Amino acid sequence: MLEVAVIGAGQAGLSAAYHLVRLGFTPYDEVVVLDRNPAPGGAWQHRWDSLTMHDVHGIANLPGVPVPPSADTERANAFVPAYFADYEQRFDLPVVRPVAVESVHEIAHGFELQTSKGVYSAAALVNATGTWDRPFIPWYPGIETFKGRQLHTADYAGAAELAGQHVLVVGGGASAVQLLAEISAVATTTWVTRRPPEWRTGDDFTPEYGRQVVARVEERVRAGLPPRSVVSVTGLHLRPQEQAAWDRGVYTRHPMFTRITPDGVEWADGRHEHVDTILWATGFRADLAHLAPLHLREPSGGIRMNGTATAADPRIHLVGYGPSASTIGANRAGFTAARALRDLLKSQAA
Repeated sequence: MLEVAVIGAGQAGLSAAYHLVRLGFTPYDEVVVLDRNPAPGGAWQHRWDSLTMHDVHGIANLPGVPVPPSADTERANAFVPAYFADYEQRFDLPVVRPVAVESVHEIAHGFELQTSKGVYSAAALVNATGTWDRPFIPWYPGIETFKGRQLHTADYAGAAELAGQHVLVVGGGASAVQLLAEISAVATTTWVTRRPPEWRTGDDFTPEYGRQVVARVEERVRAGLPPRSVVSVTGLHLRPQEQAAWDRGVYTRHPMFTRITPDGVEWADGRHEHVDTILWATGFRADLAHLAPLHLREPSGGIRMNGTATAADPRIHLVGYGPSASTIGANRAGFTAARALRDLLKSQAA
């Protein structure tokens, strides 16, 4: 039996693996990282080609190796995976791929992981599966009747495929803002959100404000509530590369429609708009279905947390979840989880 199984090799999973090895867990014999992706890079390898390093909000250094310099024009879906691949190799991290963890069950003295490549057992778990594999599309009346194209940001390949169309972008997050800018250069667009967007300037994001944001997210997961998106707490920031779209009036926000028709959408006042493509920039949910047999969820739908550990079982840590769902937060969570599990497993062995 392994001491610790880490599920997922994105930023949080690699950070946890690094610290676990540094704290004395033997690679492959005592700790492994099970990653469903065919190659290093976590969710970054699946992002759209037009997302450049100029567009991303910044990549935090993995522990021990800083992010190398990048050109603004470099594709994020190539640059970041290359950084992760070098990191795995440099520290000889025990990553096994592709291995999809299908379900986790409690057994005597630990957990049994049913995977696409057989069964693993471990005394403790670090779950770092992120959100990419659980894109969220809300249901609206008539959604099944729409004859145009519907895609989620997880399926977006670039603006060129939407050229000449009228595109409805749904969602109030940072991805919607970025994609509206590039799509509106080749197509007409309409932007709809559930709530009016709250715009903030770069001057608003002080260290103190950042701590307040983390505290608000942490308060939710401590209460067992589902974590909210970062933008729902921080508001939106317009970057220089989006200024031209702002000047064209692209960010004129419309309220949510009430129904979808075969050729568009309709609002409560009867107004109808023809739409060729609906782009759902409606975010993701935590990818935790494989943990369902452990019954961690509260009636409210979230998982109650004490730091990175689940309140129900201190042997189970979620990293990249709630307040650690950022590259900086994921790094810190990896260390916190590794140290807590070292102490816990040592005390159980004593």
